[in-house]
Amino acid sequence: MADELKVRAGDTEKVTINLGLIDLGQIDLLVQEGFYSNRTDLIRTAIRNHLSTHGDVIRQTVARKSLVLGLQHYTRADLEAVQAAGQTLRIQVLGLATIAPDVTPELAQATISEISVLGALHASPAVKAALAGRIR
Repeated sequence: MADELKVRAGDTEKVTINLGLIDLGQIDLLVQEGFYSNRTDLIRTAIRNHLSTHGDVIRQTVARKSLVLGLQHYTRADLEAVQAAGQTLRIQVLGLATIAPDVTPELAQATISEISVLGALHASPAVKAALAGRIR
């Protein structure tokens, strides 16, 4: 299962932000002075430090909401087993949720009742379209 994943837990997702010119200038100054290797390094470090200050709240919320933390991959076989058992999935992930490329939109609709992903959801466009009303 892990070998078929093209996306790895260490992969990144691109985020675009707008910064004021003074903030950007201060970032460039710190990069120029050697505190950070580039703008991205400073921004990643700042975000990680800020998230770290809220670590307890994040851990409590993950537990309270029963979120899977990290990488969760659903294969066609996983969903076929759910379907055979007459059950459905409520997917709740903080990180990355992936649905295998060979999962059909019909199988996804039959087996996934809700998807809530804080992070990124990787699935075929057809599966995402089929589940559009169930993605929170």
